Amino acid sequence: MKKQFAALILALLPAFSFGAAGNYPLDKVDIDLADKAALQDGARTFVNYCMGCHAAKFQRYERVANDLGIPEEIMMENLVFTGAKIGDHMNIGMQPDHAKAWFGATPPDLTLVARVRGTDWLYTYLRTFYEDPSRPLGANNKVFPNVGMPNVLVGLQGRQYIGCKQVQVVEDGKKQFDPLTGTPITHEACDQLTIEPNTGTQTEEQFDETVKNLVTFLAYSANPVKLESQRIGTYVLLYLAFFFVFAYLLKREYWKDVH
Repeated sequence: MKKQFAALILALLPAFSFGAAGNYPLDKVDIDLADKAALQDGARTFVNYCMGCHAAKFQRYERVANDLGIPEEIMMENLVFTGAKIGDHMNIGMQPDHAKAWFGATPPDLTLVARVRGTDWLYTYLRTFYEDPSRPLGANNKVFPNVGMPNVLVGLQGRQYIGCKQVQVVEDGKKQFDPLTGTPITHEACDQLTIEPNTGTQTEEQFDETVKNLVTFLAYSANPVKLESQRIGTYVLLYLAFFFVFAYLLKREYWKDVH
């Protein structure tokens, strides 16, 4: 019972650490856990941009390397920067008390964050940071207002800020079009996320792909055996369907003389 309670608390820790979110509409993202290239790219982004502050302490480097098809020597050379061994957990060197002093709260472990928050939330959250001089770290977020986290991906995405631009009119959840020409009806909105041109190393499409791959890795990390579970589940259902035929025939044989 104690072990089950401890496991429940560990699963809920990321939710307590992230706090409450806003009502910003979430973008849908299609995650493919069978895409090894996306997983490898996401793992690279995670260790380079996230693991300075966030650990994945319930995951091991060796398990990640084996699951993602990364040779151990390449894993150690390109994705392990803490002096850890291949069999170690993906911990970080930052001390919790130091992190709390710098950021106001200890950055949460991200092993289970995709299970707690969901992939759509993560995908939208990572793409909606914007500059906000009123915040201690100079950044805010549309999904998580007043977040205590810097925009670590700003070098890739570019400087994003709240600005004015033309957006399509939406009424009753439907986009509006001119009935004669069919062109979208727009209006100027001054609460829109706008990226300053030529301030990031990636285009908008490339950045969206990078974030999608990162979320794919986090989704894998939250449940590394998901694909295996689905495969076994398929076999179990096929077995039950096959067994049902013989069970039904046996039932008919038993009951054929019962009136």
